Amino acid sequence: QVQLVESGGGLVQAGGSLRLSCSCVSSTRIVGTYAMGWFRQAPGKEREFVAAISWTDSTEYADSVKCRFTISRDNHIRNIVYLQMNSLKPEDTADYYCAAGRAGTIILKGDEYELWGQGTQVTVSS
Repeated sequence: QVQLVESGGGLVQAGGSLRLSCSCVSSTRIVGTYAMGWFRQAPGKEREFVAAISWTDSTEYADSVKCRFTISRDNHIRNIVYLQMNSLKPEDTADYYCAAGRAGTIILKGDEYELWGQGTQVTVSS
């Protein structure tokens, strides 16, 4: 059974940076190849796409985070994905969720992901 484990959220001032991590872990030590993504949900709002990366490292970003956020894979452990968030704004405040799906291409829609993490809270103060 594969699970996603997230870390790295917290409280930061506007203009600051945070790095979120997401690891695919398996009780059988066998983890397949996954396309992965990050979504976020602010209080009272719907979940929204943030960034995604394919198994071959193609990336896509929401317009609201382009040039500020970077999604990447660990150089050695391919099923660890990071979301580097720079120039954070108060409107980036949300619970951030990692997702994974078995696909050869990048996945942009939440409904197409198979696995979800528990979420990590990011709060940006003004």
